[in-house]
Amino acid sequence: MSAAAEGKRRDLGTPQPSDRNIRLIAELERKALEDRTVADRWSDVVTRLTGNGVFATGNVVLFALWILVNTTGFGGITPFDPFPFNFLTFVVSLEAIFLAIFVLMSQNRMTRTADKRAHLDLQVDLLAEQELTTMLQMLHALCAKLGVEVTVNDDQMQALLNETDVHELASALDDRLPSK
Repeated sequence: MSAAAEGKRRDLGTPQPSDRNIRLIAELERKALEDRTVADRWSDVVTRLTGNGVFATGNVVLFALWILVNTTGFGGITPFDPFPFNFLTFVVSLEAIFLAIFVLMSQNRMTRTADKRAHLDLQVDLLAEQELTTMLQMLHALCAKLGVEVTVNDDQMQALLNETDVHELASALDDRLPSK
């Protein structure tokens, strides 16, 4: 179908298969955002505000001014944290500790979400494999009934006609994948 015909079909309101998928994915994402705890929301806000160039630039400027004021008395301000800047070290350490905690909280939530998506993906893959196996079995039975000669390796065909054993596949992957 040409791009123009595709556009006209969309204009007529004919739903596309991808439209449903996009809607379902958006609903899952919306639900994941709504299900966040207060701590998750707070850590997301903190990491969003601090994980950018403006925050990094602000820190550099603030620390440079702090050092400048406390080494030269810049702007007529009396130095309040002389070298080796113990109070600055304390402030920077606290900032690093709290930022690390918030980043870890956000990463943990994102990992939980990614794990849920991976489990959903595996479930869909297993269902698709079962459906394809069933269709292949039906097609094989139809070919046999109609006397259609199938020119494919019998061992390969037999393997495809059987349901996939997920545990066997996982074990084979564990045996063959390189360890760290």
